[in-house]
Amino acid sequence: MTIQDVVREASFGEVGLSADECLKCNVCNTVCPVMRVTDLFPGPKYVGPQAQRFRLATTLPPQGPTTPRLTSPDATVDYCSGCGMCTTACPADLKIAAPLANWSLHNRLFRWVVELVVGIHRKAPLPFFARQTLRSALKADRRGAIGRGAVATTEPPPDKAVVLFHGCAANYYEPHVAMAAIDVLRRNGYETIVPEQVCCGLPRISNGLYESARGRARKNVGSLADYARRGYRIVGTSTSCTHTLKAEYREMLDLDDDDATAVASATWDICEFLVDLHEDGRLDTRFGRLDATLPYHAPCQLRGHGIGLPALDLFALVPGLDAVDLDHDCCGVAGTYGLKKEKYDIAMAVGEPLFR
Repeated sequence: MTIQDVVREASFGEVGLSADECLKCNVCNTVCPVMRVTDLFPGPKYVGPQAQRFRLATTLPPQGPTTPRLTSPDATVDYCSGCGMCTTACPADLKIAAPLANWSLHNRLFRWVVELVVGIHRKAPLPFFARQTLRSALKADRRGAIGRGAVATTEPPPDKAVVLFHGCAANYYEPHVAMAAIDVLRRNGYETIVPEQVCCGLPRISNGLYESARGRARKNVGSLADYARRGYRIVGTSTSCTHTLKAEYREMLDLDDDDATAVASATWDICEFLVDLHEDGRLDTRFGRLDATLPYHAPCQLRGHGIGLPALDLFALVPGLDAVDLDHDCCGVAGTYGLKKEKYDIAMAVGEPLFR
């Protein structure tokens, strides 16, 4: 398949044609954190719906020997961080972030060149690998994960257990976060089932590696769909991972079969799940007093869930705790975006109000 074939296939899909619904209201540009700090990125309106017409034109046959070929203004798309703020804010419900990724990042030659020249900025903070992965720790700990192959036990019914989608961060870097979630869930009467799973695929989606991402998505859907159909809720501590299961598989990878739909409908953010328990009067709120001020920054991907800020609702239940919403759009990291040497300064400028 040639690059032109890829563009042509994507151009006439649901995302490609949605560009015609653009109202030209400029709201997406207003909320774009990257456009705010650099002129290198003209904004989602111009490289999204506006430029879509150029891209569609490049797939059409020439109308005559003197008809010029329209060039696609895709070079600046690489500066899109993929935070999704534009899609969240769009009053016409356009999937703006999708075409921003789908076009230049589908260009295999472009991706090959980027792979050769891109590097990690020397000042970019990198996570430390944990001494033990979450899955290994669970095998040794026997704390509560069912279905991991180490403990032969009967799965509790859906009203007594949830399925944990731990993601890469909790598995490799911060297993204590998932362990804490397991303890909180158990305190509230829920066991935790941890089936086989792989990376949600979001890093590959963000870097245009769609076929590789689809492979991982299909593995996860295959592992989770049966639980979803049986009524189990799939809970995750990473808003990026859970948003990928909820929306990115459908919007970016075109996985909209019955299994993928069942998984998307059953997926919950951990805070969303706990707030739901509280609203039903089932959350254990016997919290100790904590006299402290807690600055809170909501991740970009959480806003894409459309569930508000459930963490703040939970913090409000803790006596003495004053949680302060920092009310800033983006921290600038955006997965691997802020680690790249050519994006590091932009990422720092985007997140600068948070670092003061």
